[in-house]
Amino acid sequence: MINHPIPKQPHPVISYFRVGKLLYYSLFLFILESLFFFVLLTRSLEREAAWWVSAIWLVCFIFAFIHIFLVMADGWSRYQNYKRAKDLFYEHGYRDRIARLYIESKCQRNAALVAAEELGVRMEVEEYYRKRGVKWHHFIPYFMVRDPLFFFRKQFWNRTFLEKSYTPKYDYKQLELQPVA
Repeated sequence: MINHPIPKQPHPVISYFRVGKLLYYSLFLFILESLFFFVLLTRSLEREAAWWVSAIWLVCFIFAFIHIFLVMADGWSRYQNYKRAKDLFYEHGYRDRIARLYIESKCQRNAALVAAEELGVRMEVEEYYRKRGVKWHHFIPYFMVRDPLFFFRKQFWNRTFLEKSYTPKYDYKQLELQPVA
């Protein structure tokens, strides 16, 4: 268990957005991109442009539109990572092996860092990632570099977009009010 007072806990909605802030920036961009390509598609159809021009705008629109839902699913999965990481850090304190579970991608690391911050152990997690060679600009998940065929792996889909719902074991709002034993 954490053996120091738990910092004031934010509302779960605040944590949700903090965990996925990079994803929600990209969500906003995909929404704008979808609107842009939708306008280009409708204009090409109204002007009866060559079929291939409309097909290009349709493919671009579908690509951007699908990404809206993928980003939302990814954000939900990262929030599940956050809840699990927070429980693990609370139960065991800071441990390298817990931080290692979330090292694979920028979004997973961010989920662990937000959980660690809310329990007062963020500096230890940051130090571990720094020692492991993680840089601020490592946005591409490491598994994508190691395995270019990741897209065809069930684990990619399950871990990235279909993470199982996790119910926290502790009520951190109540724990922040309790003195440390």
